[in-house]
Amino acid sequence: MSTALIADDEPLLAQNLAERLAELWPELQIVAVVKNGLEASAELNRLQPDLAFLDIRMPGLNGLQVAGTLQHTRVVFVTAYDEYAVAAFENNAIDYLLKPVSDARLAQCIAKLQRSQAAAKPATLDLPQLLQQLLEKQGQTPGQPAAPSYLSWLTTGLGDTTRLVACDEVLYFQANDKYTEIVTATERHLIRTSLKELLPQLNPQRFAQIHRGYIVCLSAIARIDRDLLGRQRIHLKGSAEILPLSRSHAGQFKQM
Repeated sequence: MSTALIADDEPLLAQNLAERLAELWPELQIVAVVKNGLEASAELNRLQPDLAFLDIRMPGLNGLQVAGTLQHTRVVFVTAYDEYAVAAFENNAIDYLLKPVSDARLAQCIAKLQRSQAAAKPATLDLPQLLQQLLEKQGQTPGQPAAPSYLSWLTTGLGDTTRLVACDEVLYFQANDKYTEIVTATERHLIRTSLKELLPQLNPQRFAQIHRGYIVCLSAIARIDRDLLGRQRIHLKGSAEILPLSRSHAGQFKQM
């Protein structure tokens, strides 16, 4: 049985990764889940696990610094920042996963890890088996198109601080020059992703584009009306904000 440690300063993401690894690789034993680089270094030295899934930006020591101290533990970096890819592989990383990590991408990583163990012992699952397992979990059969994977979390950054915003909390997205503004009931954040790039990554059962500059959460809509000039407007639940509804996008709301 292989053993692994997970290090991530976002407890919800660390727990989510542990649960998904348990589903896709039941033989893998998670021996520790820690929330910063100092704890990761200490537990890795104490437990000597086979694998470490390390976030890169963590308090204390970052993931690259932690990886630089390891000799026998193989490392997979799990991060929201692709600019660290070169440095990661210079630290002999087995794989490099960008958040949010889809099940299919995680399955590929697991297959790679198991192949790297083949010299010592046979892999318990290969990639075709992992993908078959994903299909069964999603209620599909071989030959059917894979169900699309939509964003659950959005990563925002300001200076050295990284914030995670659950899509469940988003009221709407608004185009803002070269950025997109994420608006929740209590906060606003900016991401470097255009609305055009973002829309296909959002669940269409939950989000809809209402204007070239806006995507709204459907469950946040209270009502739609017209102003004195006949322009349609969307009112949000529990909010005084009013969003424009363009004619080209109004047809999807005829039944509302």
